[in-house]
Amino acid sequence: MRFTVPEHELSFRATPAAGPGGQHVNRSSTRVEVRWDIAGSPSISDAQRERLLEKLGSRVDSRGVLRVSADERRSQQRNKEAAIERLNELVNKALVRRRPRKKTKPTRASIEKRLVEKKRRAELKRERRRPEADD
Repeated sequence: MRFTVPEHELSFRATPAAGPGGQHVNRSSTRVEVRWDIAGSPSISDAQRERLLEKLGSRVDSRGVLRVSADERRSQQRNKEAAIERLNELVNKALVRRRPRKKTKPTRASIEKRLVEKKRRAELKRERRRPEADD
């Protein structure tokens, strides 16, 4: 199941993009920052909110607002679309629950293989040693 953040819950801010670009970059605000208030969003459950705040902790500010920006394109509209897409990807990645790993015993063959390799390594290192003086 893919979750899409409702657009009416997003707020946008356009600023001038940094870097080279000549007059175009100096005169237009093409960098777009998208903000989503996770803490106050009515479209997610409390469990989802808790999971998002935990997983995206480093990207969420103290008020529970997630910020994503985009400035790769020359068009403000295309940067807005890219930022929304990036925000949705982040949210979906954070909401995915990994299945717990089942503990398994090593097979008899894998144990045997490890011991054989261990003996081979020990023999190789023994052969590298300086010969002992027999008196």
